[in-house]
Amino acid sequence: MKLSIIIPCYNEVNTIELIINKIFQSVKLEFQIIIVDDFSTDGSIEKINEIKKKYNLDVILNNKNYGKGYSIRQGILISNGDIILIQDADLEYDPKDYSKIIYPFLKLGADVVYGNRFANNGYQRLHYFLNKVANRIITLITSLITNINFSDVEVGYKAFRSEIFKKIDIKEKSFGFEIEITKKISKIKNIKIFEVPVNYNGRSFNEGKKIGLKDAFVAIYCIFKY
Repeated sequence: MKLSIIIPCYNEVNTIELIINKIFQSVKLEFQIIIVDDFSTDGSIEKINEIKKKYNLDVILNNKNYGKGYSIRQGILISNGDIILIQDADLEYDPKDYSKIIYPFLKLGADVVYGNRFANNGYQRLHYFLNKVANRIITLITSLITNINFSDVEVGYKAFRSEIFKKIDIKEKSFGFEIEITKKISKIKNIKIFEVPVNYNGRSFNEGKKIGLKDAFVAIYCIFKY
């Protein structure tokens, strides 16, 4: 089984190489890394080109800043793994958790696996209360509408069987992707969705966190749109 890891990147010059190093240290399966840079302006592109000289990577450079959803769509087009996993380019999520994410695919017949930051048995950095409340509300509404008991729909770690993921027509260009994909997979008949606990080292806005309160309203809009 081969893993395709899509890394959407926007202005992550300080972390992108660390993430790549962690992936190579952690993953035991055959894997493909796809970095999609979303028109970074902080030197990330130059750093990615440096990394590419050391590692076997697939790199896509967007011609303008589109958003996370758009970047993931571009990565899907060149993915060749059996499983596609989304990895943010920051250090909020640790590739050491890959083994937990992959296990349901290998042993339980999973079609989709979501991380769950609120059930981890390791660490979770404490941060913005309102962000957590917003996530809980969004997750609750999503669960009520889909009748699937999701715990953390906005989590950055999501993995999919390739044949399922590639059939989904993703429309959202930005963070609305998280809700759109959740709503669309929930409509697939007999799909097997699992959650696994993941560690979370959330950043502050000063440290580069990009998702904010306005994205919560976009998420709620997407719940009813899709």
